[in-house]
Amino acid sequence: MDGLSSLAAVLGAARSSLSAPRGSRIAGFPKSVRILRSKDFRRVYEQGTRYSGPFFAAFYARCPDTEGLSGGTGPRIGFTVPRSLGGAVVRNRIKRRVREAVRLGLDRLNPQWEIVFNPRRAAMNSPFAELQREIQKLIQRCNNS
Repeated sequence: MDGLSSLAAVLGAARSSLSAPRGSRIAGFPKSVRILRSKDFRRVYEQGTRYSGPFFAAFYARCPDTEGLSGGTGPRIGFTVPRSLGGAVVRNRIKRRVREAVRLGLDRLNPQWEIVFNPRRAAMNSPFAELQREIQKLIQRCNNS
């Protein structure tokens, strides 16, 4: 038994050394930044303004109570990808591309905004730089209004 436990310890150590250190994790999309509840999505759809671009449609609205909803941490972002765009693999890939483009520009967005992105099929194969440019246009529109 002693040999098996030492083998397991060696394998466990080797496995843990292959992963990245815990402190070096790339900042993602924390829950405080995401819109998760359907009532929040509905509020943005009903009270917000629509922005249409070639890669997505977006609805943006001022957060009624910035302190209460997001804890004062910044803007809140939601994503909805319709089933008509494809299967789960395709929808998740589109969502990941748009989410990453939004994440890279999130620091330039004023904290009082809530935005829901509805990606279009063109977001799947578009150059990432064009997708980022379109998101920058939306962020500028939010900040200027």
